[in-house]
Amino acid sequence: MADLIIKGGIVLTMDGAVIDNASVVVDKGLIKYAGKVPKEKADKVIDAPGCAVMPGLINAHTHVPMTLFRGYADGLSYAEWIKKIQMVETKLTPSDVRAGAYLGVLEMIRSGTTTFVDMYIHEDEVARVVDETGIRAALGYGMIEGLNEDAETKLKSREKFVKKWNGAADGRITTMYAPHSTASCSKEFLIKVKELAARDNSRVHIHVLETEDELKTMKKRYGMCSINLLNSIGMLGPGLLAAHCIWLSDDDIDILKNKEVNVVHCPSSNMALGAGVSPVPKMLGKGINIALGTDGAASSGSLDMWKEMRYASLLHRLKDPAAMKSSKVLEMATKNGAQAMGINAGVLKQGYLADIIIVDIKKPQFASSDIVSSLVSGTTGYDVKTSIVNGKVLMEDRRVAIFNENKIIENAREAMIRITEKN
Repeated sequence: MADLIIKGGIVLTMDGAVIDNASVVVDKGLIKYAGKVPKEKADKVIDAPGCAVMPGLINAHTHVPMTLFRGYADGLSYAEWIKKIQMVETKLTPSDVRAGAYLGVLEMIRSGTTTFVDMYIHEDEVARVVDETGIRAALGYGMIEGLNEDAETKLKSREKFVKKWNGAADGRITTMYAPHSTASCSKEFLIKVKELAARDNSRVHIHVLETEDELKTMKKRYGMCSINLLNSIGMLGPGLLAAHCIWLSDDDIDILKNKEVNVVHCPSSNMALGAGVSPVPKMLGKGINIALGTDGAASSGSLDMWKEMRYASLLHRLKDPAAMKSSKVLEMATKNGAQAMGINAGVLKQGYLADIIIVDIKKPQFASSDIVSSLVSGTTGYDVKTSIVNGKVLMEDRRVAIFNENKIIENAREAMIRITEKN
């Protein structure tokens, strides 16, 4: 007998199939079957007629505790925004980060994100929230060289974090090294990060060419851009998640392709901060794996991946209406994110992780001849009925039983007020 059967919905496997009146069978945290109704019994049955059943969304780049700064620096240029945010971040305590992480995880579970990739400070608190809530995450304790700790102390503490939390929470937590950027970390520091990551078999998560200022800084400092610097020290490869990647040359794109680097596109944050438009269609044309992320809510405004998909689709259609098909955008938010993380998720397929969402499509905006197009163009987080991670139901029929939602929101608001007062 299986643990769970979801039956009667339209199943989007993200492996090339859309199957009406189908079932997904889950056992021991893994997908056992996805297709037409099998002769199977389960401890729990979820009826899903009038619903889309699909892999959970993967937010491949964010800073989840920054929910505490939502709207705080709105309407500023990147240079002004980062200065204001970094000033207020000095007031953050571990309990503040915990409050912000809880708020962010609640928002993600409610909107259908079952996995996220995070980079922030006091990251042990984020790990504890992941452990307690049942969501899946790849976590990196952020590193800005010269801030708060000397380089060696910082590297040792991040090494400790990577080893402590990797594989924790029944395997739902994986860890990464997370240097902030080539502009905020020296070449020598990045070489040490690369060596640690190689020794620990860990991935690296870093911002790359998010702004034109970064490009100018790198050329002045090293005579080359961030891509060429990372390539020169041997950091580029399939174990790297490069967030943003806006100010790229054609040669940079070729290097990313040849080194099999994973790129994470964050359109809402890039637009909000006036950072620029990443050449995503060109990278996709080269066959680069591109995932999707919201970035932190302090810049993007929310952690709703449906909104991010819609922006990713429409932004690049300004120049070419065929540039970003809905099917490709949905892949970026599911299977591409899983590939970037190196996990068997993002597809409803036997042996893959049972991270599943159910979307209520009994609504006017989903009356369409193309279910994928209508999902990308019409879904908001409020349309997600059920979120499942590792085969465990975290939200069912919009009810999140594992949270005291009012308390989470209250705690986060208290932290917001205290942190941002007199700033």
